[in-house]
Amino acid sequence: AGAAPAPALNPVDGQRLLGLPARMPTVSLAVVYLGMGLVVLAWLGLGWLGRERLRSGSAAPSRSALVRILLTWAAPLALAPPIFSKDVYSYLAQSAMASRGLNPYVLGPVQALGIDDPLTASIPTIWRNTPAPYGPAFLTLGRAVTAVAGDDVVLGVLLQRVLVLAAVALIVVLLPRLARRCGVDVLAALWLGALNPLVLFDLVSSVHNEAIMIALMLAGMELALSRTERAWRWVAGTVLVALAAMVKLPAVLALGFLAAGLARRWGGRAPSGGRAPAAAPVRKALGAAAAVGGIAVAVTAVVSLGSGLGFAWIATLGTPGLVRSMWSPPTALGFVGAGIGIVAGLGDHADAVVALARSFGLLVAGAVCLLLLHRTWRGRLDPVTGLGLGFGAVVLGSPSEYSWYLLWALVPLAASRCRPVVRHLAVAASVVMVFVPEPTGADFGFRPYEPPMAGAAALVALAVVVGIALWRARFVAGRPA
Repeated sequence: AGAAPAPALNPVDGQRLLGLPARMPTVSLAVVYLGMGLVVLAWLGLGWLGRERLRSGSAAPSRSALVRILLTWAAPLALAPPIFSKDVYSYLAQSAMASRGLNPYVLGPVQALGIDDPLTASIPTIWRNTPAPYGPAFLTLGRAVTAVAGDDVVLGVLLQRVLVLAAVALIVVLLPRLARRCGVDVLAALWLGALNPLVLFDLVSSVHNEAIMIALMLAGMELALSRTERAWRWVAGTVLVALAAMVKLPAVLALGFLAAGLARRWGGRAPSGGRAPAAAPVRKALGAAAAVGGIAVAVTAVVSLGSGLGFAWIATLGTPGLVRSMWSPPTALGFVGAGIGIVAGLGDHADAVVALARSFGLLVAGAVCLLLLHRTWRGRLDPVTGLGLGFGAVVLGSPSEYSWYLLWALVPLAASRCRPVVRHLAVAASVVMVFVPEPTGADFGFRPYEPPMAGAAALVALAVVVGIALWRARFVAGRPA
């Protein structure tokens, strides 16, 4: 029921015992849904337990205990084939193209490698002819994977997962540091930002490069905004954030909040009240923006030219928007508006209405980010909180929506001083979005009955398991000490 490679490349396909689940897809899907439900319930229960112990003054779970729990949950997923997404196969094909001197920003995998190439076989049809939407820094890392794995898809997936696991480990190290700086409980930050089921399923299991982007971005923010004011720190931090943007471009938003934080530190803050900012603070703010921007431009040029891929990646940034996801608010509103127009007899203008709604969503997200940058400059928001809220606006206004996009906002918000309602919304969104991607990494267009049947079976099994657990807990609690 997972997003395993094509049958010709799947090492367990056809095996008597190990290949059995593939021949019972509905049962296997129900088992996956059951496991997902248990993980989500365990995560919510762990959060409730920690909060209740803090309220009662009892000892909350320690940081080391949370890390051990994370390792326990992640270990099976780290050894299993990918689940929920087949993007990792695109990573392998595009990295191989770059290694062979073919530009992945101009050609699709089929055009460059051929339909019969083993690295192309497992890529979903919609992405086989599309260029890479990722930055040259990520494809440079992918070249190292290709140098070791070659055309071996299984080894390539495991090596890509090693990169992601290293990034997740860095996130686990950075979250407590950022949380302490922002005055947030370290355990709460780890619970929301590291033990989150989205991290387990979309990063550890699905091997999405969001992990590398987020890890570099947080490392840059931590280094640049350190209380130790040394020039090399903010320079190195800016370089790391720029490298994160060269993995996936959305990380460029962090450069703005980094510049706002530095401007605030250097004295370039707008005065309170209705008066216009004084000339000197404005000059300092512009100086911070110019310094951060200059370093970012230099890093972009060095990575783009040094990778040998040039700047063709700029033209492929809209590739993810090819999929019209109804989980994207602007796209959904566009389709609703188009439907109303059809009912009203105005004709079918779905393409134009959806494009207009998407543009409006991006415009609103940009306006919100500018407001958050201004509030960060004025000192009303710390840069990490502003970054998390800004990514939240970007995700909501994005033309396309995937569950792993939520991690752009969720991980920074986990270590930020956001309002409780924001954290509650983040928890609710995590619980909902974790069930959005199909475990197979593809839709069930020809078998639409299968997910509902598997989901119903999983709910029944989940109710039985939870009922037994509650009965056992009550029975044990009622026994004499």
